[in-house]
Amino acid sequence: MEKLRIKGGAPLKGTVTISGSKNASLPIMTAAILAEGKSVLRGVPALRDVKTMGALLAGMGARFAFEDSSDSSLAEIDTSGLNNPVAVYELVKTMRASVLVLGPLAAKHGRAKVSLPGGCAIGARPINMHLAGLEKMGASVELEGGYVLLKAKRLKGASIYFDVPTVTGTENLMMAAALAKGVTVLENAAREPEVIDLANTLVEMGAKIEGAGGSLIEIEGVDELKPFSHDVIPDRIETATFAVGAAITGGDILIKNVIPEHFDAVSIKLRETGAEVKKTPAGLKVKGRGRPESVNITTMPYPGFPTDVQAQFMALMCIAMGTSRINETVFENRFMHASELQRMGAEIEIQGGIATVKGVPALKGAEVMATDLRASASLVLAALAAKGESVVHRIYHLDRGYEQMEKKLLALGADVQRIS
Repeated sequence: MEKLRIKGGAPLKGTVTISGSKNASLPIMTAAILAEGKSVLRGVPALRDVKTMGALLAGMGARFAFEDSSDSSLAEIDTSGLNNPVAVYELVKTMRASVLVLGPLAAKHGRAKVSLPGGCAIGARPINMHLAGLEKMGASVELEGGYVLLKAKRLKGASIYFDVPTVTGTENLMMAAALAKGVTVLENAAREPEVIDLANTLVEMGAKIEGAGGSLIEIEGVDELKPFSHDVIPDRIETATFAVGAAITGGDILIKNVIPEHFDAVSIKLRETGAEVKKTPAGLKVKGRGRPESVNITTMPYPGFPTDVQAQFMALMCIAMGTSRINETVFENRFMHASELQRMGAEIEIQGGIATVKGVPALKGAEVMATDLRASASLVLAALAAKGESVVHRIYHLDRGYEQMEKKLLALGADVQRIS
């Protein structure tokens, strides 16, 4: 099993280019199911989850091809032969985003058999709101042997209210509604940039969608959609991770291929720690300025502070001056990285959904184990700032969400090596 060996102490300096968004790419890939023919998605990151989604679509009869070069990457999905609307457990168990095939299959093919989802072990993420919404639109839903069995004639528009904003739920039902008869209204919808990118793709395909990016989205169903050719947005979580990397190492980096507005909540908190975050024509300039100040954060749905950056920010707070309070409101089991950071000398106390972090002058290198995708990123960041050598085990989690992270870190001057 591969791991990263990291010798800490070197400030990150130079330029890094952010890859396309994983969390935008995956739903857009499933949107290809809604049309017959070849769709093209450019800027797709070469990640394990992308390849898993491609394999999932190929298992249904679609043709999937991925091209990756030094200056560009793209995914081609030809759904002309898609005739087996089944998402098997072996693939779905590794990636929760697999559930995003439910809406498109219901709308286009009228039936689906999809395994209940897996992915990172960061707490319960039920799909009951997805299924309730599809039932409101006229689908029949049964659970049998760990699978969702779905049947539908043409879906019908409906008014659907989400008890809490759900990104994948919003995306699933927005795709289903695109081919439904009549108008669907999604209330308390997720507002994330990835939802907007999917909506823009669907509009390019011929869908009629208004309000994406707000809490109320209205979709007027159409009879047919055409394949898409789309450029995916940059990954705002990767942007945040490298920005925290500059702050935690006292570095100075230019981050290219970013949409600064997607990064606002993190930028504000980084500035509060004393880091310099500046928008420039070339990209986002982030500079660490000595030991950070302690800052409190509360994770919230977009446009609040993202739960996907909580672990990375905790690593930064481990070496801050003073005591910080981190309130995790999105997932109930997302502090598993805390015990690994403690192995490096961090002082962290967990009570329910709140972590109290008392900053120490420096972390110390240690062997640590990643428990999920963002936890792995936090451990890499902590190791970059620590005194001595660290080894981060189980980095297959990291490979699910970061494209060639160690190569990008090496280019920024880090002492990082991938080993078996």
